[in-house]
Amino acid sequence: MSVTVMLFKRNIALDTLILVVVLIIVNIIRRQFNSNSLEIKRFLGYDSDLLLNFTQLANKYGYSSEEHTVVTEDGYLLKVFRIKNKKCEARVKQPPLLLMHGVLQSSDAWFDASPGTGLAYLLADECFDAWVGNQRGNYYARRHLTLNPDKDSSFWDFSVDQIGYYDVPATIDYVLSNMRVKKLNYIGYSQGAGTFFVMCSERPEYCKKTSLLIGLSPATRLKHTKSKPFRSILNILSTCEGLLAQLKINELFAKESFLQVLVEFICQIRLFSEPLCENFLYGFVDSSHPGSITHETLSMLYSHIAGGTSLRNMARYGQSLNADDFQKYDFGETVNVVKYGSKKPPGYNLSSVSLPVVIIYGANDHLVDTKDISWLVDKLPNVIGLEEVADPLWNHLDTMFSQHINKTIWPTVNRYLKRFSETYMKTKS
Repeated sequence: MSVTVMLFKRNIALDTLILVVVLIIVNIIRRQFNSNSLEIKRFLGYDSDLLLNFTQLANKYGYSSEEHTVVTEDGYLLKVFRIKNKKCEARVKQPPLLLMHGVLQSSDAWFDASPGTGLAYLLADECFDAWVGNQRGNYYARRHLTLNPDKDSSFWDFSVDQIGYYDVPATIDYVLSNMRVKKLNYIGYSQGAGTFFVMCSERPEYCKKTSLLIGLSPATRLKHTKSKPFRSILNILSTCEGLLAQLKINELFAKESFLQVLVEFICQIRLFSEPLCENFLYGFVDSSHPGSITHETLSMLYSHIAGGTSLRNMARYGQSLNADDFQKYDFGETVNVVKYGSKKPPGYNLSSVSLPVVIIYGANDHLVDTKDISWLVDKLPNVIGLEEVADPLWNHLDTMFSQHINKTIWPTVNRYLKRFSETYMKTKS
């Protein structure tokens, strides 16, 4: 065995050990960390926006907002928010629109890029009736009818497989029932698009409840992901899933954990924001775009980005890095035979995504690579729009956080939504 190979294996083993130790320490500290964080943040002079939830942010900037609770078939309680521009009360576009966030995010991510730039704000300004969902495990969806997420490890036995089967359909049904309509339009970012594809494969009747899907950097198969840090962390989590689960580390990257609070504090200080926080962010996704994300958005991003998810979900992403297909979680051959009837996990049937699909992506995206986008497009039967953002530096983060969203992806999003929407004028009774 060559010296190079030995050093490589030694480095991987060391990285794995370090990550496992860090996760153990963070979870121990988190269990002891029970301070009143809002009061502390006010005392430390945090920007007021960092202290507000979805409805409070919407109201602060002159929008009307509602908070609803969706109950899934398997008992998870998910917050879904509705945002409208008060100036549009007399001329709202229909059908309603549902937005779904990416991994480790929440509904708040659609606000992070600030009014006039963030997609939720832009949609409301254009008089779309926007509903913004949350997927199980984040801080808006960390409740269950019978399970306690702090005590019952079974609460965390989920990945995008369950999110796509339960969360997305339940949210769609809730919005349709509330609005008394038969169809809606859907925008999914990264995981938010991938879970929609899961839903269509497993429950194709829900494709008929959606008129249009706009997939923003949709995450399915990740075979060609270029980011080395991203690949390393996911591979480690996938390899060590059993050990971490035995140590009762079932929840990862939770909001208000010690590490998240520390990073949030550092990144709201302008002196550290660019040299540390921006470089760390771009280093993680391994694709830089200088000047694209403002200091204010960086502060918001680091306040919300550790939204929380399950170890199982992150391990499944690790599996997807080495898979040729967009497939279900791999339990190992013995359990796979029991659960799936085959030694290997089955792939999702992307040909069942029968509704019109628009995909927008960036050439500099080192998480969802252009090769995996091309693979996905070849599998989908009804792609009516495929657009690579003109900016050659556009990466995975820009789609949600860039100050240039209103000039890059927004015109395309708006054009296709208008094609599948109508404006209804309300008359006085």
